Amino acid sequence: MPGLLLEARRYIADVLREGRVGEKYVIAGWVEAVRRHGGVVFVVVRDRSGRMQVVAKKNVAREAWETARELSRESVIAVKGVLVESKAALGGKELQAEEILVLNEAEPLPIEPGGKTASLAIRLRYRWIDLREPRHATPIIAAAVAAEAASKFFAEQGFIEIFTPKIVASATEGGAEVFPIIYFEKEAFLAQSPQLYKQMGVISGLERVYEIGPAFRAEKHHTVRHLTEFTSVDFEMGFIKSYEDVMKVVEGAVTAMIEAIQSDPRTKPLLEEYYPQALELKPPREYPRVPIDEAYRLLREAGLEIEEDEDLGTEGEKKLGEIYEKEYGAPLVFVTMYPWSVRPFYTMKAREEPWSCPEEPRFTNPKRTYSFDLLFKGLEVATGGQREHCPRILEEQLREKGLNPAAFDWYLEMFRHGAPPHGGAGIGLERVVMQLLGLGNIREARFVPRDPEHLKP
Repeated sequence: MPGLLLEARRYIADVLREGRVGEKYVIAGWVEAVRRHGGVVFVVVRDRSGRMQVVAKKNVAREAWETARELSRESVIAVKGVLVESKAALGGKELQAEEILVLNEAEPLPIEPGGKTASLAIRLRYRWIDLREPRHATPIIAAAVAAEAASKFFAEQGFIEIFTPKIVASATEGGAEVFPIIYFEKEAFLAQSPQLYKQMGVISGLERVYEIGPAFRAEKHHTVRHLTEFTSVDFEMGFIKSYEDVMKVVEGAVTAMIEAIQSDPRTKPLLEEYYPQALELKPPREYPRVPIDEAYRLLREAGLEIEEDEDLGTEGEKKLGEIYEKEYGAPLVFVTMYPWSVRPFYTMKAREEPWSCPEEPRFTNPKRTYSFDLLFKGLEVATGGQREHCPRILEEQLREKGLNPAAFDWYLEMFRHGAPPHGGAGIGLERVVMQLLGLGNIREARFVPRDPEHLKP
């Protein structure tokens, strides 16, 4: 009666922790190892909660012993048996089998579980086997915990969750880094970010909105930090005094994500075993803020050649992260006042009275913007700032970026019907996990990653 057997199933961790010696339990999972010793067969069974040894004895349950002898690695089984003490077993207890039911017999494996001898590319090709290794599953579980923590944080801060379109009529940020698609004989694109719709959420009167969802960038990068599809933790908030209000929310959200991964019972034991350095990181109470011009100075002093009005680039971010972690003990640092030349059209340039919508804005520095990046151990994990909320200025900025305002007609129209001063940010979920766990490649932080070369599985 397989159905009744599975109905009684308990997670291995629960049996090892709470099970009483002498009582009967049912566990189910994958066969990790089989050791045959004459009339005794030892089987290590693994489920998502942990591993447990099963012993099948010929003189106790002959049918279960015969089944155990023929088991192949990674076959899926259910076991009913008596919990007994065993100093040699995992957790000091093992299950003495009375019945073993094979739910699915595994064929010879193309790679070792966890891909111990395989390249990352091969591991990702057989991701369903690769993730059976707890070390490799940890980043996936950590991402889930971080997303839950971010959602809880935003809800507590009065944000409303929205679900924005991923098929859009125009590129969110312009440029060529978009995936074009055919939408009922019309040209459309996969959304680079929910940016324009987040702003709609604020302007519609929801005031504070957030979304955790996919974003798409047609970037032909083959680096350890880029994905063509990633999860973005986005928010937008109205009636801000300055973009400092936005940074405070980013600070709270990222800290909540990190601390949740470090403390959640689903991830903490995994970090203790596989990524202990992740438990040592302590987010500062307030992340340092460094204006871009100060960042340029620090980098030049460190021997890095960098021009005014440039983005920091990979090398600059890494070096600046090293400086702040070494000299200030800060693994997280905001870089502010980014150049207009490297920011999207909707970013507010540095001007007086950023909360108003003047006829003639007085720019304090039209080459700088009220925007920021958050660096985590030298990698940009969040980008945000204050948005321009004056329609006339927005039109001008679209043209400055070489974009046609007509393509953004619906977007510009929103601002003509009453738009409050607002700002927001996007946080890269996989990048936060990557930096906290010290992963060598961002693909390890995504369940099934997409890059320019891989569309399967």
